Amino acid sequence: MVDALYLAAVTLLFVPWVYGLYALARDGKNRLLPLVRRYLRGRRRLKEEAEAEAEREEQERQLY
Repeated sequence: MVDALYLAAVTLLFVPWVYGLYALARDGKNRLLPLVRRYLRGRRRLKEEAEAEAEREEQERQLY
């Protein structure tokens, strides 16, 4: 009897913990991962624009 009660209590405590881990993983995939991707895309774009601007300035210097 005590073993069954203990098992039921542990199971009831374990289920919300597992759901919490699942919710954390789901939020990471659906919210955090797109934010990180957008941030990296923006940094890459800024770097490419800076390189293009530097190349343009170098070409202008060579023309004059």
